[in-house]
Amino acid sequence: MEQPVSVGRAGRSLGEAPGALEALVGEALTARITLDEHGTVTGWNAGAEQLLGYVSGQMTGRRAADLLAEPIPVRGGMPALAGLPRWSGDVALRHRDGRKLTVRILAHHREPGTGPRAWLIVSALTGPRPRAGLDESLVSWSFAQSPCCALAIYDTRLRLRRANADMERSTALTEEEMLGLRVSEIVDDDAGERAERGMARVLRTGEPEYQENYLRAPGEDHEHAWSVFLSALRDHDGTVQGVCLSAHDMTEQFWARKRLQLIAEAGRRIGSTLDVTRTAQELADVTVPALADFVGVDLLEALDDVAEPPAHAVPANGPLRLRRAALRSVTPGAPESAVAAGQVDTYPPGSAPFESLRTGRPALHEVSDPEFAGWLARDPVRAARVRAFGIHSVMTVPLAARGATLGVAFFVRYRSAETFHHDDLVLAGELAARAAVSIDNARRYTRERATAVTLQRSLLPQRLPRQAAVEVASRYLPAGGRAGVGGDWFDVIPLSGARVALVVGDVVGHGLHASATMGRLRTAVRTLADIDLPCDELLTHLDDLVARLNREEEGERGAAEPSGAGDVGATCLYAVYDPVSRSCCFAGAGHPVPAVVSPDGAVELVGLPAAPPLGVGGLPYEATEIDIPEGSLLALYTNGLIENRDRDIDAGVHRLREALARPATSLDALCDTVLSDLLTRRPADDVALLIARTRALDADHVATWAVPADPSAVAQTRKDVVAQLARWGLSDAVFVTELVVSELVTNAIRHAEPPIQLRLIHDTTLICEVSDGGSTAPHLRRARSYDEGGRGLLLVAQLTERWGTRQSATGKTIWAEQTLPLL
Repeated sequence: MEQPVSVGRAGRSLGEAPGALEALVGEALTARITLDEHGTVTGWNAGAEQLLGYVSGQMTGRRAADLLAEPIPVRGGMPALAGLPRWSGDVALRHRDGRKLTVRILAHHREPGTGPRAWLIVSALTGPRPRAGLDESLVSWSFAQSPCCALAIYDTRLRLRRANADMERSTALTEEEMLGLRVSEIVDDDAGERAERGMARVLRTGEPEYQENYLRAPGEDHEHAWSVFLSALRDHDGTVQGVCLSAHDMTEQFWARKRLQLIAEAGRRIGSTLDVTRTAQELADVTVPALADFVGVDLLEALDDVAEPPAHAVPANGPLRLRRAALRSVTPGAPESAVAAGQVDTYPPGSAPFESLRTGRPALHEVSDPEFAGWLARDPVRAARVRAFGIHSVMTVPLAARGATLGVAFFVRYRSAETFHHDDLVLAGELAARAAVSIDNARRYTRERATAVTLQRSLLPQRLPRQAAVEVASRYLPAGGRAGVGGDWFDVIPLSGARVALVVGDVVGHGLHASATMGRLRTAVRTLADIDLPCDELLTHLDDLVARLNREEEGERGAAEPSGAGDVGATCLYAVYDPVSRSCCFAGAGHPVPAVVSPDGAVELVGLPAAPPLGVGGLPYEATEIDIPEGSLLALYTNGLIENRDRDIDAGVHRLREALARPATSLDALCDTVLSDLLTRRPADDVALLIARTRALDADHVATWAVPADPSAVAQTRKDVVAQLARWGLSDAVFVTELVVSELVTNAIRHAEPPIQLRLIHDTTLICEVSDGGSTAPHLRRARSYDEGGRGLLLVAQLTERWGTRQSATGKTIWAEQTLPLL
């Protein structure tokens, strides 16, 4: 009988010494023999030598069959034995001295990660012989000190002495077959080795130990999760006499916890972006290898072309066309996939994805199922992949959200021996439902953003109009991330008298509403600019428009939403530059002030009176006029350029001034410099930038006459105009110009008030302006047959490119513009 192990300094020293475990368990108490796949002896320990009388050198390399005294009684013969993962039974062996021995053995068929298969054969030399009542005492102590579960009692040599019925079921071995064996010999697995090391520590310290092990018993297709409790068994004197191993099957709780963890992980990782393909890939990434060995996410091809999924996603007579949006595999490169990422595949009626989408329910398949096998028979490529990788279990789960069918997800197992179960199908359905909502959100966002971008770009100037007052370059950069398309805009509007209007605005918010509002405001600005309203008056009219839009939206919402929700808000900067006077008028409505760069490179901000954004009302807008030297730069921009989360507006303005002061080869190059210096990453808000270099018309291109308020002065005025046209070399324009001057001057003398002034501007066009002190604007009318007048202004409109009138503080100006032939 082995001596009991007392807990103390000596016991701890013994357990911690090198080779202490081998000395404790008594290596010679078990006969251990290893065989290769052909039955040749490759290992022979001292226990085997004691059992059969042969030393290791005599048996290594010999056939194990030479030791048999009788054939092994295996049903079906040796081929059946070779296919078993484990075998136990009585075997008749021949001792070296010729004696026949009947030995109970346990044979493990090993499948190491590398190298050939092999057999491990063990037999306990101590056998099941009882030892003077100790076994009965161990059993008594175990039931007194351990909970009711799968129990096994081990002695101080860590040899099994007793096992209850639950332990027999968990190992698929009887107590008789396990008697005298170590736990690492009963369970040929890392879990057995770990449990044995824990038992040795329990013997040393007397302290209990808890472990979690995952094992698959022979004949089962899935692993069990075991909660293992190792405790010392003591006699009445407190001396450790053995170890009790109690194990609770926690498989259901373990998988429930794993499923909850996977659902939580999916909630964290799926839908992190508003990108359809990325979201589909996140579903595949989160479920491999946690749930499946391969996952493919296929979306309806029809989703590529229409704003909404079709009403009947699955055609009644097929085929079904799906695009592989994402895939993930435990094998690098996903060679088991019959469809590459981005590729469209066709699925006929009766195929697994077709039927799953047709019914709208997830489905569980084994490749041996008749319906699944029938589909594979019609798809040789997919069938070849199934055979090559040993695919045995498949789930198809529809992707649907908000009543719309989006596609289907494939879950495949081949490396994992366990087939999918109903709980796996429920879990896959939950994950697919979460992913489908995120995919639908991404799809809707992508389409709305594309629509908004298209709308916004259609509303922005496609090309800047021809005009000679300024040289212009611009940049527009839409917001990145989740912000969506905003309402920033810019414009260049030619005005009468060779002047030009420069506009930059920003509608509050993002998306289609902001883009549509921007389009309405831009149209309004162009309309108000066309009637030559002064800068401050134009913003006042624009403010009235925004206020009216707010009232209309409040009327549509009614009392359903709180006041102020969704109100239209905007800022705007309006500037008019006159190349003749070389002055520029500015007016702003809550917008960042413009910058002026003088020809010597000095950068100054234009000081504008503080003014509220458009739509607020209550305060008047004021205009500021400054003289600008020829060759200066005007920089107009939106707040997205100078303001972001990392810096305040003052720091942004400072960096803008530094960038504008830097020499550049062209205005386009200067725009690029400004953007690169101020935007280190994709902006969170839209950015509009407009830079203009001023030009000037010198006195040689402008002629001005004061006209007396006397009809006789018309003839002399015509002569002066003809002479001026001759000096400019515009003899081809004499006829039309004489007629226009005569009509406009005559109307001013007859119907307006002095002072009257005529001005000709020779630019890319020829502009004729007549100013007077009256406030009544002329208008076209249809002259009757016998009317003596009323046709002059109609002739002016027909003979010139365009004409119009503008008001001033002292009167009005009537102008007409003629195109000139290109030289």
